[in-house]
Amino acid sequence: MVHARMIEIILNGMKEKVPANATIADLIELTNEKDAGLIVELNNRFVFPQKYPEIVLSEGDKIECINPDFGG
Repeated sequence: MVHARMIEIILNGMKEKVPANATIADLIELTNEKDAGLIVELNNRFVFPQKYPEIVLSEGDKIECINPDFGG
């Protein structure tokens, strides 16, 4: 059996292991995030949604997934 190399990131303040070469889009899929309004920050910087498939995560990256609560 082949095991993919894993890296450690910080996701919403918690240490998590993800496959090496995973993108932000992969992470969203892995976490089963369904919120269309999801906001993602990578190392305290906003990431535009169209960039999610392009940005490969690195060891130690800090990702915050924010689910805005729109309404009144």
